[in-house]
Amino acid sequence: MVKIRLRRKGRSHYPIYDIVAVDSRQKRDGAYLERLGYYDPHTKPSTIKVDPDRAVYWLNIGAQPTDMVRELLSYEGVLLRRHLQFKGKTEFEIQEAVKEHKKIAVERYFRRAELRKKRIETREKEKQQQQSEEQPAQ
Repeated sequence: MVKIRLRRKGRSHYPIYDIVAVDSRQKRDGAYLERLGYYDPHTKPSTIKVDPDRAVYWLNIGAQPTDMVRELLSYEGVLLRRHLQFKGKTEFEIQEAVKEHKKIAVERYFRRAELRKKRIETREKEKQQQQSEEQPAQ
């Protein structure tokens, strides 16, 4: 069975991953059938580059993506592209839908980052209030 999964590379404590089509019996970093792209989790937002045509090809012939690769392909719009091709949409309609999907995904990333920042600020304020209440008045 063919899997689409991540192949680790990069230096120590700084992994960068290739997205590859590989026989499921191979080692994680072993020989692969085709390199479909790469994923760098250290940039903000993470860098994901995938050849959508080749990824759709491997999915169509039965390759199974791992959970993480499925998330990456979904974020990049590859799974949406495949779905719309099955529906019989034109290439122009597919490109427009994928472009809209990417726009929404990027907005979601920045919105969540902003919420995380607000949560951290709120926790810091609560800690300061608790510390000021715990200190006895002199």
